[in-house]
Amino acid sequence: MSDTSDPDLTAFLHAVMPFTATLGIRGVANSPDETAMEMDWGPEKCTAGGVLHGGAIMALADSCGAALAFANLPEGATGTTTIEGKTNMIGAVTEGTATARSTLVHAGGQTIVVDTEVRQGDRIIAKTVQTQLVLR
Repeated sequence: MSDTSDPDLTAFLHAVMPFTATLGIRGVANSPDETAMEMDWGPEKCTAGGVLHGGAIMALADSCGAALAFANLPEGATGTTTIEGKTNMIGAVTEGTATARSTLVHAGGQTIVVDTEVRQGDRIIAKTVQTQLVLR
């Protein structure tokens, strides 16, 4: 299992998004240009056959995208909430660590659109595009 996480960023994420603590998601990087998080495989996060549950993978992608959206809030905004997400599952995780990386597609006054890839090493596991509503 890989651990390239930033302990301060991880503590911050767990404080503002408690579900990331429940899933053991760790922060790797967070800037207005790119956000990265990682989550280890574990039997408590699996579906049949020891495969990391798609909901856990989607939660990793959604959390990563939300952090990037938050880093791109327009002036006067207080936060965001996911209003749409589209995920294509491409591979399975049966061990090790899944890493999500989010990049910005659009930052507007009402919505922020984010593109996220989840990988295990060089293998792509999932691709997500999500829209975040800007809260005021």
